[in-house]
Amino acid sequence: MSGMTTGSRHDAVESEDDILVQLLQQHEQIRQLFAETMDSEGEAKQQCFDELRGLLAVHETAEEMILRPVAKRIAGKDEAEARNEEEAQANKALAELERLDVHSAEFDRKLAEFQRDVEHHAQHEEREEFPQIRAQCDIEDRRSMGRRLRAAERMAPTHPHPRTAGSPMAQWTVGPFAALLDRAKDAMRG
Repeated sequence: MSGMTTGSRHDAVESEDDILVQLLQQHEQIRQLFAETMDSEGEAKQQCFDELRGLLAVHETAEEMILRPVAKRIAGKDEAEARNEEEAQANKALAELERLDVHSAEFDRKLAEFQRDVEHHAQHEEREEFPQIRAQCDIEDRRSMGRRLRAAERMAPTHPHPRTAGSPMAQWTVGPFAALLDRAKDAMRG
């Protein structure tokens, strides 16, 4: 991530809106939440998983809505579709994990598999998609996308919705309604 700024404090502050900085920070947060979920027990494990699930649902939805259309134009249709397909598969796996008891051996096994898949996906983005976005979009474009990403995250679902995953159009159409239902469900549980 250090390659994204020139190193001065002023540049670091200015780049906070950069979509790539935001997404890389979220990737690190996701990695940390996987580790915390795997290392936790009892109610703490459920809380860590709920935080991980919510972040992944919001993160992937916002990527599909904001980043992926630009990536399709810049990195190519095949690259964008490959990342969307990975996100659709991840959404299905996350929905399956959500139905399991977090204290079961099956949950631990499936979470470890899911972590490997999510890490593979993040590495593809970081090595193939993000560098092309960085090279083709100036900082003002990336900042504008970053602001739109934050707005999309505020209206994104907090639970997996496999039927809309992988489709930016479905995310724009159904996502806000699913988010309302998810947030109501979260409020009732919490």
